[in-house]
Amino acid sequence: MSSGTAGSALVFFGACIAAHDWSGLRALLADDAAVELVHTGERFDADAFVALNRDYPGDWVFHVDEVVDGGARAVVRARTVVGDETFHVATFGSLDPQGLLTRLVEVWTEAVAPHPQRGPA
Repeated sequence: MSSGTAGSALVFFGACIAAHDWSGLRALLADDAAVELVHTGERFDADAFVALNRDYPGDWVFHVDEVVDGGARAVVRARTVVGDETFHVATFGSLDPQGLLTRLVEVWTEAVAPHPQRGPA
């Protein structure tokens, strides 16, 4: 699958996750893809990463907010809403010459209230 740039691959990545298109997501990942979740220290191969997303509990909705494309590397800023909770993620991706994602690094956080002395942004 040649998607051109890492940014366009991450747009497709986000669309697959939002649509719960697990075969599309798997097709985008190189067979030797490595995924790291910085906040937990977990590491996944391509199949385990697809399973993590597919099997995540609850009725969640994924939204892409922004993609910054750097050619062979890019980042997507997104959020997942589960009921009343919102989780934010920055996913950094690297693209191989065949147009597949080979390395993903995800940094997740929960939405929190603004600091009382600074107020909302």
